[in-house]
Amino acid sequence: MRLLTSLLISVLYISALVNAVQAEETALRLHDLRNNQVNTPTMVSSGLPDRAHFEELKSNGVVNVIDLIPGDRSEESKLMGALGLQYRNIKVLWENPTIENFDDYAAAIQRFESEGGVTLTHCQLNWRGAVFTYLYRVIHLHEAENIAKQDLDAIWQPNDVWLNFIEDVKTKNLQ
Repeated sequence: MRLLTSLLISVLYISALVNAVQAEETALRLHDLRNNQVNTPTMVSSGLPDRAHFEELKSNGVVNVIDLIPGDRSEESKLMGALGLQYRNIKVLWENPTIENFDDYAAAIQRFESEGGVTLTHCQLNWRGAVFTYLYRVIHLHEAENIAKQDLDAIWQPNDVWLNFIEDVKTKNLQ
């Protein structure tokens, strides 16, 4: 019985070490991904990933990508197709984020949630992404504002355009 107990403890210890090493390896491969955050068990956000980042994110459960960068995003769309990731681009203008942008984002997140897997929200620096994930968590996941705001505050302090956007979205959705 002692031998069996020792063997079981050894297996559990080795398993814990393997998990710790894997987590450290993931952190090393994503160390240069700007403003990378785990927002919820099914939502992560970051600045603009490169191909290696997308591959690492995929190996860690990301199956959906929401890109908030405006302009021609055809190259990223092709890359997502090649990697087998679902992709949605919502063109959010830096000086004019709209309630419609947020509504599109919420609909995309909800569709992706119904299909399972982790969703990555990204933009250039994760400033747009941090605001959108914060708002989604507060409005749709009913997360405590002070908890969700910690992630936003860790990324940036929104300027007046974005503070007004946050208030407009909250006013429309939290009545």
